[in-house]
Amino acid sequence: MLSEFKAFIARGNVLDLAVGVIIGAAFGKIVSSLTDDVIMPVIGFITGGVDFSNKYTVLAGEAPAGATLAAAKAAGATVVAWGSFVTAVINFLILAFVIFLIVRQANKVMPPPAAAGPSEVDLLTEIRDALKKG
Repeated sequence: MLSEFKAFIARGNVLDLAVGVIIGAAFGKIVSSLTDDVIMPVIGFITGGVDFSNKYTVLAGEAPAGATLAAAKAAGATVVAWGSFVTAVINFLILAFVIFLIVRQANKVMPPPAAAGPSEVDLLTEIRDALKKG
């Protein structure tokens, strides 16, 4: 079983996947920082100082008036943290757009696949037709 595991891990696809996951996680942190530290403060400035990270709606329980999201949760209130959701959606859109740009550029750089040539069915059809003629 150990040798099978070593063979599985040593396959190129698994290593490529592992590298991709690690790079993706690091890139996700960069996008989160961009959203939390650059974009959301600008949006807050434009909207008059609104801090989306502390926007929530209380569904059940009590939250002190003007309390932060963390304070409302600590008070035992059941809340819908819609501000955090807005931030997560913006994170996703930025990440999806950057991945789109990377894939688009990679498709431009990579050469198109070579023509595969005729299939077996095409060759057999040609042979059949040639035999019928001759």
